[in-house]
Amino acid sequence: MMHIETMTIGDTVVHVSGAGLPLVFVHGFTTTAQFWREQIEAFSSRYRVIRIDLPGHGVSPRPEGRSYTIAAFANDILAVYRALEIDEAILVGLSMGGTVAQTFTLSHPERVLALVLVGATPHGLGADVNVDNVLKAIDDLGVVQASQNVIERSFGRTAGRDLVEFARQEVAQTPAFVAREAIASLNASDSRANLHDIGVPTLVVVGTEDIITPPGESVVLAEGIPESRLEVIADAGHFPMLEQPQVFNHVLESFLKDCDSRFSRSSGTGLSRQTV
Repeated sequence: MMHIETMTIGDTVVHVSGAGLPLVFVHGFTTTAQFWREQIEAFSSRYRVIRIDLPGHGVSPRPEGRSYTIAAFANDILAVYRALEIDEAILVGLSMGGTVAQTFTLSHPERVLALVLVGATPHGLGADVNVDNVLKAIDDLGVVQASQNVIERSFGRTAGRDLVEFARQEVAQTPAFVAREAIASLNASDSRANLHDIGVPTLVVVGTEDIITPPGESVVLAEGIPESRLEVIADAGHFPMLEQPQVFNHVLESFLKDCDSRFSRSSGTGLSRQTV
């Protein structure tokens, strides 16, 4: 069984497994590090897999005296880098985590070797998750029901009920004050004018049935980031890494191998080299 070390860094709970070059996974709005559960075994044999529960999400602390914004979350990732003595890593972001990953990459380009954006956008979320509607739903239904209603619309048609129920339970952990600040910050975020400044190899992944961040948003990302490739996964909604894990893992592995070959040619070492 894969050994997973769990630690708290500031207000962030971090789950670490495997060894090698760091592969850092960041989840989305109200979701958790457990949404990357299908990637643990697949990548821990070659990489140091680091899955983050952002502050206020999952099992992480949720103090009321701090910010729960995209910028604050990017700073939390930097704190994780420093605490784990990570100089550079491959950064993978889902949905809101993709926005955080873009912000981090633009602010700290020297710390990102390659970028993976899953179900992400350059600006806010898709029309189905309008910020005003989310805030009204939190007011009318409570944050748990509001978050679970979004989850019900997030999966593709082939997703089993057990998978949806898993996701419903995970998002129920995020309190209202965290969700409110995070969704407002996400709605205000806009990287469209800066996509050309992302200078690392980038993989953009989206499910064909994603209505939370529709495929057209991923097209904008792929067209705006100079060194990017777009992969569209069939029979998946907003969470292709959970809905079609074998396909997703193959796509990610292929991208990482291509990056490994590129960096091996240019520097004599690969992305999967062991860290010292």
